[in-house]
Amino acid sequence: MTSILLHIHDDSGMESRLQAACDIARAADAHIHCVQVTAMPNLMAAEVYGGAPMAPAVMVELLEVDARMRTRLEQRLRREGVRWDWRQVDGDIVHGLLSASALCDLLIVTLPSGPRRDMSDPLHIAADLALGGRTPVLAVPQVARGVMITGRALVAWEGSQEASTALRLSVPLLKRAEEVHVVTVEEAGKHPFPATDAPEYLARHGIKTQLHTWPQDGRTVEATLMAAIGVLKPDWMVMGAFGHSRLREMVFGGVTRTMLREVHVPLLLAH
Repeated sequence: MTSILLHIHDDSGMESRLQAACDIARAADAHIHCVQVTAMPNLMAAEVYGGAPMAPAVMVELLEVDARMRTRLEQRLRREGVRWDWRQVDGDIVHGLLSASALCDLLIVTLPSGPRRDMSDPLHIAADLALGGRTPVLAVPQVARGVMITGRALVAWEGSQEASTALRLSVPLLKRAEEVHVVTVEEAGKHPFPATDAPEYLARHGIKTQLHTWPQDGRTVEATLMAAIGVLKPDWMVMGAFGHSRLREMVFGGVTRTMLREVHVPLLLAH
């Protein structure tokens, strides 16, 4: 883990993202790439609404706001004692972050605590980024005070390609965890998959794990996972991101959707 992309945006999740990036950078001796995407509001760009003549002035104002934020955060980063650089781009936020993340090991965004009601609320982009790119996404709860990457980690494992990808990409961080718990859900009526594959793979990387098979007891898979989280109380967790399309605003898999809505620990997603 040498390169972390930090999403820079003036919202109520910025502090938790910044703290998470600094925590991981210090723990892994990694470099933080601060990426600030200035997105032109669609309404201002739409000539049908008369927004086209206003677009240049609006863009100048947005860039001035972003410049002030950059000054504040650069002063903060100098005090944090981490290595960092800054990149500012214009355009679609998801596309801009995906383009910038091609040579990064981790992309840090916010896990919002509820629906977006105003401009200060964080964007719901974690699943879009996980499904649309090759870089694992760490979604940090909006109210988190950093990430205890050296604490207790939980891996949601069900043998799929998505779960395998998430597991492989999380190895550099799992190596730093004090405890790693692999949780599988015992689904009724389904043939058992080799749940020991994940612990065996991690063992070859020098990572000791505890394997748990959690019974459904009539619950959904996502409810069973939430029950496991409640008992094991992980500091962060890993899971594959499921979705029916890489296009934005399509329906994501039920487990992914529920975790993004209800989980309150940092969530590492990969597809």
